[in-house]
Amino acid sequence: MTDRPAIEPGSWRDRPALIERIFPAQQISVEAQTERKANAGQTLTSLGSYWKGRKPLVLVRACVLGSLLPATGDDEESLRADLEVFELLMGMDDDAFEWRARVQNIKRRDVEKWGGDLRDELLDADGRWRVRGAERASLLGRMLAKMPYADRLRRRSLRPEEMPPESWTRIWDRVNAHLGTTARTHAELVEQLGLARFGRRPRLADPFCGGGSIPFEAARMGCDVVASDLNPIACMLTWGAFNVVGADEQTRETIAAAQARVLSAVEKKIVELGVEHDEHGNRAKAFLYCMEARTPDGWLVPMASSWVISRNKRCVARLVPRPDRRRFEIELVDDASDEELLVAKTGTVQKGWLVWTDGTRERRIRISTLRGDRRVDRETRNDLRLWTRDDFVPRADDLFQERLYAIQWFSGESRRETFFSAVDAADVARERRVVATVAENLAGWQESGLVPDMPLEMGSKTREPIRTRGWSHWHHLFTPRALLVNALFKQAISTEAKSARAEGALSFALNSLADRSARLSRWEAGFPGRPGVAPSADAVKPVFYNQALNTLYNYGARSFCHLKMSLARTRHAVVELPGDASVRIETAPAWDPPSEAELWVSDPPYADAVAYDEITEFFIAWQRKGTARPFQEWIWDSRRALAVTGQGDDFRRDMVRAYRSMASRTPRGGLQIVMFTHQDAGVWADMAAILWGAGLQVTAAWYIATETTSEIKKGGYVQGTVILVLRRRDRGERAYRDELVLDIKDEVREQIDSLVGLKQSLQDAGRIDNLFEDADLQMAGYAAALKVLTGCSHIDNRDMAADALRPRAEGASRLVDELIEYAVQVANEYLVPEGLSAATWERLSGVERFYLRMIDVEAGGGKKLDNYQNFAKAFRVDDWQRLMEVSSANEARLKGAVDFGAGEFEGSEFADSLVRAVLFGLYELCEEIAPDDVLSHLRDQVPDYFRRRDDVRAVTAYFARHLTGLRPEEAAAARILEGLVRHERLGA
Repeated sequence: MTDRPAIEPGSWRDRPALIERIFPAQQISVEAQTERKANAGQTLTSLGSYWKGRKPLVLVRACVLGSLLPATGDDEESLRADLEVFELLMGMDDDAFEWRARVQNIKRRDVEKWGGDLRDELLDADGRWRVRGAERASLLGRMLAKMPYADRLRRRSLRPEEMPPESWTRIWDRVNAHLGTTARTHAELVEQLGLARFGRRPRLADPFCGGGSIPFEAARMGCDVVASDLNPIACMLTWGAFNVVGADEQTRETIAAAQARVLSAVEKKIVELGVEHDEHGNRAKAFLYCMEARTPDGWLVPMASSWVISRNKRCVARLVPRPDRRRFEIELVDDASDEELLVAKTGTVQKGWLVWTDGTRERRIRISTLRGDRRVDRETRNDLRLWTRDDFVPRADDLFQERLYAIQWFSGESRRETFFSAVDAADVARERRVVATVAENLAGWQESGLVPDMPLEMGSKTREPIRTRGWSHWHHLFTPRALLVNALFKQAISTEAKSARAEGALSFALNSLADRSARLSRWEAGFPGRPGVAPSADAVKPVFYNQALNTLYNYGARSFCHLKMSLARTRHAVVELPGDASVRIETAPAWDPPSEAELWVSDPPYADAVAYDEITEFFIAWQRKGTARPFQEWIWDSRRALAVTGQGDDFRRDMVRAYRSMASRTPRGGLQIVMFTHQDAGVWADMAAILWGAGLQVTAAWYIATETTSEIKKGGYVQGTVILVLRRRDRGERAYRDELVLDIKDEVREQIDSLVGLKQSLQDAGRIDNLFEDADLQMAGYAAALKVLTGCSHIDNRDMAADALRPRAEGASRLVDELIEYAVQVANEYLVPEGLSAATWERLSGVERFYLRMIDVEAGGGKKLDNYQNFAKAFRVDDWQRLMEVSSANEARLKGAVDFGAGEFEGSEFADSLVRAVLFGLYELCEEIAPDDVLSHLRDQVPDYFRRRDDVRAVTAYFARHLTGLRPEEAAAARILEGLVRHERLGA
């Protein structure tokens, strides 16, 4: 380690943090999305992917480093040098890609496209590899460094967290020379930065620890951490991050040995019971169940939305009516024809109707009618019997019954081939043996905590199981087989785990068993694939494919044999944590965190957040009694009444209480970082009010694209996270609204000019493409305005903290809302798209600015729906979706002139706008309307045309430039229209 004078403890206490000056938002966005798209390859998801809201580790790392590193100066040269050091520490500098290159994923076609002068060193004249091994890796890394940043990461590079330890040795001389430190690891650097800022190793606290990514990555970077959450499952996941993923090799071996003993013990009992083997030696892989509904005329009708069992094996179930018994036999058809597959695709449950054929005619009845649904006191009630604590299967006279209708088997002992069979008498006998075993032991298992006895409480997510099934306790959500297997597994943990840490680790396996064999576990019929689409296997899917408790009419349960194989295949990432880091994990409400901290990084619940307090009771029910030793001090209850949820006055009050408490536990020089994701402008106004009420001042904000797209997230989900950087407002200024106008404008201008200047200088140097996008600049301007506003304690002699917390009367506007709206307006007015003058921009309406801004984004390659959502919010355009031609999450685009055609001329602000009139002119020219007629129509449609003629020219010229790569025909029409307007005879 280089000998250098130690930085005096506390000497940096009042220096601004780097994240308050500069943050490479686009690079971090690409890194964050790459990590998200790793899906099961993410570091912490092996502990349980049901917690969907984990923030990417790379984002956490960036926030920790950005909060501790100093901004060494305000000039461009200093910021650039600071940024270079930050990139070195993040593994995002060009040289890092010699270590990050995934050699096996970089194809020869990549070299042909991106290789440049390295092409001939990598490939011969015939396009074959010239070099191999370390030499190829080095050359490919140099090639990656020349590519646009996003293209480097598309499966071609390791994530920064995956870089080998030796790859970091190259950075320390440069880092230490810039900072005056003596570090040789990230942990050493973090400790030295903490000493300089706070006089001690930095302590980071997260009072909404959720899936654990924030405290885990902070500890990996060398911080002491305090993690807390009201929800014990959140604390359990955080514990697992440190004690399972972060376990050393010896501990991993101990856990693996304990799991092997537990699985062996359960296997022995399952084999003794004889409930998974048939008489031919085949072993069950999955059991397929369906509900049966008792109709008013006595038919017992199997229920399923589809009777396709496997598209791979072309296996379907066929219902055979038995009118004499008013029941159905269920046969399986192998090697079904295309017609049989098509028929089976339509089940007996069709859009809320039960539809069946009794052998002579089709019959149908609404399922809601069967239940007797009716509205009573504004609630839906019905005639379903509410199950009791002692129930685990339907009673004989219940409306809904349960039926095992098919089994997937492993063939023989090899378990390489599988097949499906209908249920015969022997299968029914084995199923009855399971039911009898559970019935005999249920009371004792519930008493000892091996099976849940926890009631289902009514809530937004738990309402459906209660209302549509009559289930009243959590164990009702599980098949008898699942209750048997999970009880045996939990019992074996207590006898075979031996160590407390192994008990805790195996509790995650118990959660996994529950997630894969519940009455909410979907059966997914596999298909053989097609061009461009990979095949899928027949499988029982986990309950939490989304953030809800979805009741099903047919479902699957994995056999213990299959569950054992799944657990054996689970692989946790190997992560080395600093040996001396202090980690504290507690169940505690956010307004009563268990410690002080210099850094607070939190991802709080939002106004329409996932109801983790409800859905995690699915797991809490299994863990709350007979709790593993590491978790016994925690409160094993979701404590729904204390959770920060909802919106409006209650949401603001609870959040203010939490963040005020954090502020009071933050020493001088400390920072808070809040990660916030929402698209509703009203919620953002509430967030501003919360920060005001908590006594916090915004010092910076950055927009990071953190989320990925899936079919589940269609619609109103945004894909970005705003990083708010906050400091405690120890002494607020008094100001008047009129005085703030100039302050806000100056602060917005200074912030945006600084970032635009840095962007331009880096682009001119060829350093990086697209360091910041409009969304980042917009958020920076927004933050600049918030910085002014939240720095004031009183405005117009009104106490802003009190005003922010005052209940909002319906339809009434508060001062805080008006000021936030003004701040956003100022920020966006200053962001004039290239090619338009400030004067023209000022005369355009909000919806016109939105349309032109998004054309600029599209011309730059932007296609993400969240861009449109964010700018619609910024320009206060409520009906922006009517301007969209495509609204898919990753391929969004506006309507063009031809798409609008002659429509969209009434019913909206856009219909009467100058921009709409110009678009109509482009449409007419594309339709080969006579130029004189086009010009005449344009004059008629633009109010006060001759006064706004320069604006018309500016907009048409703007379209001519920006549409060239998007819609060339319209760009050509725009050039013609601009010429017509420029050369028209004004006196005619």
